[in-house]
Amino acid sequence: MRPSFAGGDLDAVQRAIRDFGFDGWLLYDFRGSNEPARRILGIDETRVTSRRFFCFIPASGPLQQIVHRIESGVLDHLPGERHVYLSWQELEEALRTVLSGRSCVAMEYSPGGANPYVAHVDAGTVELVRSCGCTVGSSGDLIAQFDATLTDEQFAAHLAATEITCAAFESAWRLIADGIHRSGGVEECAVQEHILETFSDHGLITDHPPIVAVNENSGDPHYETGSGRHTRITKNCSVLIDQWGRHDHANGIYSDLTRCGWTGPTIPQRYAEVFRIVAAARDAGIACVRSALAAGEVLQGWQVDDAVRSVIEKAGFGAAFCHRTGHSLGRDTHGSGTHIDNLETHETRRILPGSLFTIEPGIYLPEFGIRSEINVFVHADRQVQVTGGPLQEEPVRIGRNL
Repeated sequence: MRPSFAGGDLDAVQRAIRDFGFDGWLLYDFRGSNEPARRILGIDETRVTSRRFFCFIPASGPLQQIVHRIESGVLDHLPGERHVYLSWQELEEALRTVLSGRSCVAMEYSPGGANPYVAHVDAGTVELVRSCGCTVGSSGDLIAQFDATLTDEQFAAHLAATEITCAAFESAWRLIADGIHRSGGVEECAVQEHILETFSDHGLITDHPPIVAVNENSGDPHYETGSGRHTRITKNCSVLIDQWGRHDHANGIYSDLTRCGWTGPTIPQRYAEVFRIVAAARDAGIACVRSALAAGEVLQGWQVDDAVRSVIEKAGFGAAFCHRTGHSLGRDTHGSGTHIDNLETHETRRILPGSLFTIEPGIYLPEFGIRSEINVFVHADRQVQVTGGPLQEEPVRIGRNL
């Protein structure tokens, strides 16, 4: 997300390497196996490579490139010294030369496979690097900082996308209410299509259609709209809408929000109570982030997940919260930065200034599911901004006079 080294960010990268306690960062790719490394190195996404290359960024000093003879220009846009190999023996010799005297280097590696979102380097290559006398640590925090933090322009693009996703919610609620008034109901797929039309009219794209789920269908966190046994939204139904989109340009950044509502004038007590628990868990996550960053503390993704999950567990619904609390958000819906997770992975990467992520606790029951998803951005001064308008404090009353 930040400018690549070709854009003059080398000093900042080397400072971060030192801050995180490494002697250098060894970026490796084979046939597009390491997308974060390619983005950070500024390699055009359309460029096809078929040979291994390494780029070593030392904690200080010039970059060191290791490239194959027939693809020797793959890193020509970068500064530094170039080592060209042809045979595998020459590759290994170049690697030993570049890593000589280095104690610990960062790579896209996760010890024990604990965090697959970081793991882009195969075990054999890690073994090869270790044979050069180095220990290998995870570059997870470096990836989070240089591949997943936003520029001011990108954050503005996120806010622009958020305006449209918020408007799409309001339009969808009106469509549901009108459909119930006119003909007694509306299909989930019709609401989904309406949201997609709203996106298209305002220049938003998405990698997958939104989720529109009625009643028991919303009890499946990854429900495919229209696939349930009962898909018609009528009076006195619960409705969950989860939608995500970004503008179709180079700096387009996703907005990803989930809201829940009830079609009718009176919200059932159990539905309202479960919603309050979910909202309280969401708010505990926000408070955790704000408190830690205001105090200048190091905050890791797992800690926010624990703060959120503990609220739901104390309310007796721990088993019904069956996914991580949140994910990194960027040009991809699930970005390469720090996730909010201590369930599916033990996310030890840090919440860094410039990062954008979701907080989205949910409780999924046989009769309905409730999720409240918001987006959180950390400014350079560590101030925390929740985007997407006012927090949803109660279920939307869809058509109050139905």
